Amino acid sequence: MGNLAHGRALRTETACGRHAAESFCAYAEDAARRCQPPACGRCSGAHAGLAHPPAAMADSPFRRPRTWWQAAGDAPQETIRLDLEAAFYFTHLILVFKSPRPAAMVLERSQDFGKTWKPYKYFAANCSAAFGLEDDVARKGALCTSRYSSPFPCTGGEVIYRALSPPLAAQDPYSAEAQAQLKVTNLRVRLLERQSCPCLLPAPQAPPAPHYAVYDFIVKGSCFCNGHADRCVPVSGFRPVKAAGVFQVVHGKCMCKHNTAGPHCQLCAPLYNDRPWQAADGKTGAPRECQSCKCNGHADTCHFDMDAWLASGNRSGGVCDNCQHNTAGQHCQRCKPGFYRDLRKPFSAPDACKPCSCHPLGSAALPLGPRTFCDPSTGDCPCKPGVAGPRCDRCLPGYWGFGADGCRPCDCARSCHPHTGDCHSSSSADPSWQQEALPFPPVFNESEPAWGWEDEQGFSALRHSGKCECKEQVLGNPKVFCGMKYTYVIKTKILSAHDKGSHAEVNVKIKKVLKSTKLKILRGKRTLYPESWTNRGCTCPILNPGLEYLVAGHEDVRTGRLIVNMKSFVHQWKSALGRKVLEILKRDCN
Repeated sequence: MGNLAHGRALRTETACGRHAAESFCAYAEDAARRCQPPACGRCSGAHAGLAHPPAAMADSPFRRPRTWWQAAGDAPQETIRLDLEAAFYFTHLILVFKSPRPAAMVLERSQDFGKTWKPYKYFAANCSAAFGLEDDVARKGALCTSRYSSPFPCTGGEVIYRALSPPLAAQDPYSAEAQAQLKVTNLRVRLLERQSCPCLLPAPQAPPAPHYAVYDFIVKGSCFCNGHADRCVPVSGFRPVKAAGVFQVVHGKCMCKHNTAGPHCQLCAPLYNDRPWQAADGKTGAPRECQSCKCNGHADTCHFDMDAWLASGNRSGGVCDNCQHNTAGQHCQRCKPGFYRDLRKPFSAPDACKPCSCHPLGSAALPLGPRTFCDPSTGDCPCKPGVAGPRCDRCLPGYWGFGADGCRPCDCARSCHPHTGDCHSSSSADPSWQQEALPFPPVFNESEPAWGWEDEQGFSALRHSGKCECKEQVLGNPKVFCGMKYTYVIKTKILSAHDKGSHAEVNVKIKKVLKSTKLKILRGKRTLYPESWTNRGCTCPILNPGLEYLVAGHEDVRTGRLIVNMKSFVHQWKSALGRKVLEILKRDCN
């Protein structure tokens, strides 16, 4: 808070002696109003001691002898104008006159650097006669007042205006209504009618000619910061005008706090637009800080979006701009297509998103385009038929011929070479091919390590279709399904199948347990034991590695094994099938 006129140039239309020396006379201060002989002098802009320029109104009011501005003697009307380099908050004006106060004047302000003007207050001895307005002495809040228009005292008379006079005084000073009243870029006082000093006794000689003269033009105010700054610095390019006795200038650029930005803290800072900007609460003192956007360290700026704000229930409206580090989303919260999350790093790390490393031959392209994208959470690639591996870079066991169309099933009783398709016998099988992969850049997120095949071979009825005929089961009458008295029902993914000579083992990953009784079945890796292998030479029902199935069967409590046989219900997993079986278990089988 300070005098906004300090350090700035005041402008008037005239100044006594600006173009040529002038003579003037004025009555000295006389409380008895006896109008003693006036004191006369000369004014001249060419001599510092005789000059009375507008700047004299903005020097220190405590200087002695006092300085003043004086209009030319022939100026019936005058204008005093203060132009500011930015918007400021104006609180009150104090004018101290050397001459008698004007019989009529008006205080005006501009909020657009002088393009348009609005009146703050009219001043007149007779408001109705001068301006056709009511007097606030008679009606509180009227736009005109007669309080400051008496010609007495003949010198040293004051005119005072408070911008937040009642009823506006109780408002939040940062509200829109208060801003409309307090914010200014320019102020001007139009002096419209001169008046002479009144004499109670007849003057011994002709009274001096009336003129305008002002000791002090004090404009109290502060920088306009919406309650988000305690300190202000000069606006770029502003150079204060030096004046005698003036050591402090109120500057117009706010040093913003509360995560705000802009010359007047009228914006949220670039990365703090999660909520709408608000001015501080001038009544409670609440800062109403701007809130940071949740960009996970992958954006430098964000913007406020009203649709996002409403969709969140007025909790978060920030949308991150230009997500970096291969991220995407409103909050840069996911890896963009073609990249996946590296779970070994925090997501805020610049390298948290790694490029997909899908093999160009074994990976399946998206349905509507030629590009292949991996799972953004694991990095696993979508594989073509018969292809396996997180990168889709090798054939599934029991398949061969890795190429642009995927891999083909082996036409063998057991397994075949993955490159040639040549069948392997149990005595000559070379297990090394099971782990062989085509050269390609290494994968970054092996979510499931490859199963160790050792000297065993994968198999299924699908590969031995010439020898095995498995009747596909259909979920029919719920009573028939319940009558089988299955002791376990699971959703499982087939990892591999192995010939143990006397029996077969199918390694699976249980993903969901729909029913279990005596044996405790948990999600994770487990082994199924198909009884059909011992008498048929293949697994029935069909269990193909890489696929997911719904399996309902019986438990061998003595050995702790999950048995799969011709009585078991095995069907490739579908969500609708899972829901139907679960409904039957709850509704019909209890």
